[in-house]
Amino acid sequence: MLDRRNFLKKAAMTIEQYFTNLPIEARTHLETLRDIIRAAAEATNTAPLTENLKWGQPSFAPSKRTGTPIRLSWSQKAPERVEMLVHCQTSLVEAWRHKFGDLFDYDGTRAVHISLAEHLPEEALHIMAVMALTYHKQKR
Repeated sequence: MLDRRNFLKKAAMTIEQYFTNLPIEARTHLETLRDIIRAAAEATNTAPLTENLKWGQPSFAPSKRTGTPIRLSWSQKAPERVEMLVHCQTSLVEAWRHKFGDLFDYDGTRAVHISLAEHLPEEALHIMAVMALTYHKQKR
């Protein structure tokens, strides 16, 4: 059962507070992912991004209806990794799986898992962010 007080605390938190509360390894990876997403938004002319917390996770949505939001996450339930999530009804994770194979671990149609023990594959992550931020535009 969801504890209402903890939910309200998370709802009132900012992205910066979210990052501050993370272990250093997770914070470093997620801050780098945020920078990659912002750079992808600049490269695709989908900036500025709307940045806020959705479901207690940092969310980065393109300013135009060109793509789908990207969320980032770390959890104490899986402290060895971070996640990059997209809307589960898109075909993005399947496209990433096809393009990048075993470079990542995938969670169905909603996320990629990124190990904290490994160096971030920044070029692949940039491509993934571009694909998400332009998802609707590419479908047309």
